[in-house]
Formats: sequence, structure tokens, C-alpha cells
Amino acid sequence: MPFINEQLAANHEIADRKRDADHSGRMSRFTFDPGTVMATLRKRIVGQPHVLDRIDNMLRVLKADIAPDDRPLAVQLFVGPTGVGKTETVRLLAEAIHGSADAVCRIDMSTLAQEHYAASLTGAPPGYVGSKEGQTLFDVEAIQGSFSKPGIVLFDELEKASPEVVRALLNVLDRGQLRLSAGNREINFRNSLIFMTSNAGASQVSALRGRQQKRWWYWKNSSRQIEAVVDQALQQHFDPEFLNRIDSIITFNALDQDISEQLLDIELEKLNRRLLRRKVLLSLGDGTRRYLCNTMDARYGAREMARRVRNELSPPLARVMLDYPQADTFEAQMQAGKLIVIPV
Repeated sequence: MPFINEQLAANHEIADRKRDADHSGRMSRFTFDPGTVMATLRKRIVGQPHVLDRIDNMLRVLKADIAPDDRPLAVQLFVGPTGVGKTETVRLLAEAIHGSADAVCRIDMSTLAQEHYAASLTGAPPGYVGSKEGQTLFDVEAIQGSFSKPGIVLFDELEKASPEVVRALLNVLDRGQLRLSAGNREINFRNSLIFMTSNAGASQVSALRGRQQKRWWYWKNSSRQIEAVVDQALQQHFDPEFLNRIDSIITFNALDQDISEQLLDIELEKLNRRLLRRKVLLSLGDGTRRYLCNTMDARYGAREMARRVRNELSPPLARVMLDYPQADTFEAQMQAGKLIVIPV
């Protein structure tokens, strides 16, 4: 009875808050604070202010508890090139709401490229192995969330799945319900935030941006041109009835070289959080910052910076930590064109 227990606990919490609130009749069953959630996202997601504004609106509607109760709480499709923060945005939402970035039912759609893989979501039909057990890839606990917190579902890299697999989701997006093929079990998505990511149209948008950079007149109405390119790509990949079940299609910007320092700061903060367990702190010299930022390939976005930190910064740091076990503060410097780490 975990859901009922959670509901009772949340009711007590809401009742306590009502006694101190002026507008007690408008208290939400959801206990997260949209401002706190958005502060986490704005700190870690860079170059996407329009995306964060849309998510902020979604969270406010959710907190006000005015979403329809006969469908999922929200259905969002994130579109854009690799490494711009689509998947990370969903993970950060889970971290801010549930306290763990892994509190997501993530389905890697790239592994469902064959049409018979639809059974991985809907379960085996009657007469087939596993039909009685109702086995499915879905994590029901992560999907349903709790009375005071929404479940979070992520269908990652949607365009790589078979069309039959995508069609299996129509009733999930529309009515928030999935009855398994055997007919003996139903999964409820009506307390879920459903997110999907796709790279559809990314190469066409990249080509468009290249033309915009060469010819100044392409910059006029560039956002509309990009939306038109993305819309065309989505229509080529997905059925109209599928696209019509999505609340919002949000296009992420490609990341430019000028935000590389922000990406480096984010990765350094992540590294120092891990180092904190070893009671160690790392700082970067100006030369190291310039080296890591100026030589970053912006085409691959934030993942490129994370990869550079792992491959070029972590090995010399690990070496000096092992050589100087008593030191707790280190600095990365450039000497003779080589990145080194020294105790300070």
C-alpha cells in the first residue's frame, strides 16, 4: 500500500501547511516548489532559456493542480541535436522533484528498432511465452510516482524506434493508460510527466544554421525557419495522430562556442562534488580553462566538454592524488603545452 501511505502522509503535510496559509483552499497535492526546481535547471542547463521558460510554465500548471485528470499530466517532445541537454533536463527534473536523477522510467527507443519489439512495451500477446506474467520494460513505480510527486517517464531517441513501437504509445499519450496485450494488467500514466527526445531534423537545422552564418539575410525569422524544418522532419518520421497527442514540441538550440566556459564550470562542479567524498578540491588555472574551452568541438555539445574533462583532466588528477595522498587541494595548469595537475 505504498501509494495510499504516501497519500496519507502528504495529506498530513498539506493539512499542516493549510493552518499557516492564507489561501488554504488552493493548496496543491504536489509538494515540490516550482521555483526551487527551476533554480536547479537554470544552474545546469545553458543556452536554452526558451526551453526553461516552457518547463517553468508546465510546472506551474502542475503545481496549481489544474491539469486534466483523464490523461498524463504533460506530454512533451524535446527536439534538437546531440549534447544540448534534452535528456539531462529530464534527469534534473527527477533530481529536483524526487531527490534522484535516476527516478525516471527511461526507455531507450534506439533498442526497439524492429516492429516485434512493441511487445517489450505492451507485453507478449496471449499464447506467447511471458504473456501470463505481463512482463514489460516499464518501471511501474517510477511511472506512477506518488500522491505528492508526479512520476517521470522518458522515451529517449524516439525516432530510432520502429513505427509499430511508436504507435503502441498512442493510448498512453492520449488517455494515460496502457493495457498489456494479454489483457490481465493495465499501467496507469495519469500521474506521469511524459517526455520524449528526438534528433529528427538536427542535420537539416545544422545546414540551415550554416547558411544563416554565411548570408546575413537568413537571420531574419531564423527561429521560424528552424521550427519549419523541424516540423517537416517530424512529419516525415511520425504519424499525424501521434504528433497530435503531444502537448508541446520544444526545439533545443545547438550550443555555440561562446558558452563553453559555462559548460566547463558545470563539469568542474560535478567533478568537485565527486572529489568531496575524498576530501579533495580541484581548481583550474587560466591557461587550462582557455585550453579546454577553445579546443572544444561545439558540434557535440555538453557531452564533448564532459568527455574532455574525463580524458584530459581526470588522468593527471588521479596520478597526482595517488602520488601525494596527504594533499587535499590541487590546481590544473598548462606547462609547455601540456595539461598537468599539481598540489597547492
